Amino acid sequence: MRRLLPALLLVSGLLFAQRDIPPGSLNKPDRLEWFRDQGFGLFIHWSVDSQTGVVISHSLAGADEAYTRRFFEDLPKTFNPRKFYPQDWAALAKLAGIKYVVFTTKHHSGFAMWDTKTNDFGIMHTPYKHDLTREILDAFRGQGIAPGIYFSPDDFWWLWKNKIDIQRGIPGVQPRNNPGLMKLDLAQIQELMTNYGPIDVVFFDGEPQGLRDLAWKLQPNTVVTRGAIQTPELYVPGVPLEGAWEANFTMGTAWQYQPQNEDYKSGGRVIDILVETRAKGGNLLLNIGPKPDGELPIEQEERLREVALWMQVNQECIYNVRPWVITNEQNIWFTKAKNEDTLYAVVKQEPRWVRAQWRDFVLKSVQATPQSVVSVLGQNDRILEYRPEVDPKPTLKQEADGLHIHAMFTHRLQDNSKWPNPIVLKITNVKPAFTPPKVETTSAKFEKATRTASLTGNLLDLGKAASLEVGFQYRSIIGLDASDRSIPWQDGPTQTLTATGAFTLAVPNLNPDGIYEFRAYAKHPVLTIYGADKRLPMK
Repeated sequence: MRRLLPALLLVSGLLFAQRDIPPGSLNKPDRLEWFRDQGFGLFIHWSVDSQTGVVISHSLAGADEAYTRRFFEDLPKTFNPRKFYPQDWAALAKLAGIKYVVFTTKHHSGFAMWDTKTNDFGIMHTPYKHDLTREILDAFRGQGIAPGIYFSPDDFWWLWKNKIDIQRGIPGVQPRNNPGLMKLDLAQIQELMTNYGPIDVVFFDGEPQGLRDLAWKLQPNTVVTRGAIQTPELYVPGVPLEGAWEANFTMGTAWQYQPQNEDYKSGGRVIDILVETRAKGGNLLLNIGPKPDGELPIEQEERLREVALWMQVNQECIYNVRPWVITNEQNIWFTKAKNEDTLYAVVKQEPRWVRAQWRDFVLKSVQATPQSVVSVLGQNDRILEYRPEVDPKPTLKQEADGLHIHAMFTHRLQDNSKWPNPIVLKITNVKPAFTPPKVETTSAKFEKATRTASLTGNLLDLGKAASLEVGFQYRSIIGLDASDRSIPWQDGPTQTLTATGAFTLAVPNLNPDGIYEFRAYAKHPVLTIYGADKRLPMK
């Protein structure tokens, strides 16, 4: 009968050394700056269970013994990616503007995608018998893309071998409470960080204590992402997060290849996520899930190629940028050149910006100077094809109500001239002209008898507005992984404030057995500002 081991004691000095370090503190500051400059990474989820199109690893949690045995003993016998050619993946990633790659060397199932000497549950014990990790990292290095690895400290194969119920997120299955698992994980990190050359990024999907310390010890220049900085999963935070952070997104709904019941995001939606993430100061780690034979699904290739065209035109607004004083004005999103007074205004096509037609914009957060110049990325602003009589040069003029821009989209990017994705205005030598409001999420109380939460926020600054609508949003996070926030926010009650100060509003009809997050917001005429996300206490 399987059992859960009780919490065990000290494992090793390495495990508990610097266990309570502040997140990111052992990532070198210059390396975090390098990481922030990259902006765009490629995640690759691929393991032995891609053969059946099942959710990666998690099908083992709660599975019966027959299913579990077939997974661990039978699936490796048939995993043979005979069409695997990582140079094609890397070339496409380079074209799409990818700057770094993160490959799943070991997901929660414990299946090793490299030539490990620690056990026989891995790629070298399949018909393929090649070190996939080495081949992938070498191929991406060959394209100038920085190599990175994903590693799960959880290991379902080890739990199964040691007759421990397979699950995640409880103390009894953590490496810190299982010396044998910790020893395995440390040995595997030792292999990955010593046998594969410089590793620029490491993503620990689970408790990182001890493992991240070994990674930093072996390669001090590596950037530990999950396990040391914030890595929101399947959502972009409402406000810019402090310092370096990374949003992780799938192209569809699944991380690993899923041939059925999949709903892919459009290429335009992927571009929008990239823009919003960069506007808020984060990196986007965009996931692909190769097929079990080693080919990339055509839906994923198509979306990467759409991103590639957009990046060929507009990559300047993605690399080496930081947030502007505000993230956006309605459908126009901003990034700012890291060390220059150059602003990029990313204009979503809502409504569609028809090629060869003029558009007028008023930017309320931007103050021009006598040296300011506006241009449209990707076009020389001199030529409109077949229309030599037209001068498409954009202009700008500072008025009392904001910076007025008059511009034409001339670039012919598709045969039908109906390019649907954002157009980017580059504006040099500008200053902020807007003071954003400030709001914070403070506290909450839940009354179980009435199923009502009383949420409290604090309006710190009206941003020079006479009054602001303030309120709360909330969402259920029950059943989600620690970093997954795929369930959308729900709007709660609001009120109007004419002065700074605390405000409290009630949200009724909550499930007493639920798990919720909430955040305060202030709705300014220019944009909505959010406070931090906080957990709602339900007891």
